Amino acid sequence: MSQNSAMLPRTRLGKQGLAAGAALLACLPMVAPPYYVELGTTAVIAAMLALSLQLLVGCTGLVSLGHGAFYGLAAYAVYLITPANTSLGIWLTLPAAVLAAGFAALVVGALSLRTKGFFFLMVTLAFGQMIFFIFHDTKIGGGTDGAYLAKPVLSAFGYELSLPRRQRPLAAYYVALTLLVAMYAGLAYLLRTLFGRVLEGIRVNEHRMQALGFNTYRYKLAAFVLAGMLAGVAGHMWAMHRGFVNPELVGWHRSAEALLMILLGGLTTLHGPIIGALCYVGLLREFASLLVPERTLLVEGLVILAIVLALPQGLTGAQFGVLRLRGFWRPATGDATSRERSATGDG
Repeated sequence: MSQNSAMLPRTRLGKQGLAAGAALLACLPMVAPPYYVELGTTAVIAAMLALSLQLLVGCTGLVSLGHGAFYGLAAYAVYLITPANTSLGIWLTLPAAVLAAGFAALVVGALSLRTKGFFFLMVTLAFGQMIFFIFHDTKIGGGTDGAYLAKPVLSAFGYELSLPRRQRPLAAYYVALTLLVAMYAGLAYLLRTLFGRVLEGIRVNEHRMQALGFNTYRYKLAAFVLAGMLAGVAGHMWAMHRGFVNPELVGWHRSAEALLMILLGGLTTLHGPIIGALCYVGLLREFASLLVPERTLLVEGLVILAIVLALPQGLTGAQFGVLRLRGFWRPATGDATSRERSATGDG
């Protein structure tokens, strides 16, 4: 279908803004101290997790509290296949992590998607907690203490990119940024296809999509598995960046944090979770820890509450408000009927 998704920028100014943001992130290591490069890598990994969840929440209308389990499972998969004191190439560890997360998402999604609404939310939470206790209450992956692993290296066809210790964090940052850009570009393309249009139609009115002849269960399951695999990419990147795994990686709070990043950035745009994650990890946490170290969570909560109340559409909503005042942007849809037409490709 040629019609653009409502979640993607429709103007040249919006596309140029995304390109400028990517360029600024690429230039960050050139001007920032090593500490902020490390912080930037953590923020980019969080953006990958939030973006993968946006495929379910913003695109399909499925709110999951078990999504973080796929993120942690991928990191544990890297640990389990890595021999002691031996690094494996990223071209081996990355597919293994993605396949492990995708298989788990297939099993969880096949069962949880038979429910809807609040029941779906609770079933995904239950599955996430079961996965958490597998690693928390057993000796797999070091139990509650976690375990260290040899970080994956950049190697292929017998050649390995050898870097001095000081430059390894820089390589991890650019690998994470490249994966984030590729993930966004892939999802942007997906939303322009029939598959993406059906997902948006399911979000607006699933019964109408069923009446049009679409098997919505299969589409939702495919989206669930794809989102899990993308979360696996983020989990692999965490293992490559930190070289450490523990049960907190599969806890439900990972999913809650990703949902929070989506709300902060904007639920109605594909790039909203990226902005929300960068602001939450790279700015809000750092600002709160420097301002009031002993009351970090209190400061974070107050700022988040203020943003949610003042900007119901998130930070990207504030951006669109400014552009609307200047005449550069106008809403693509005006009422519920036109939103349905946009989602299903009618009209």
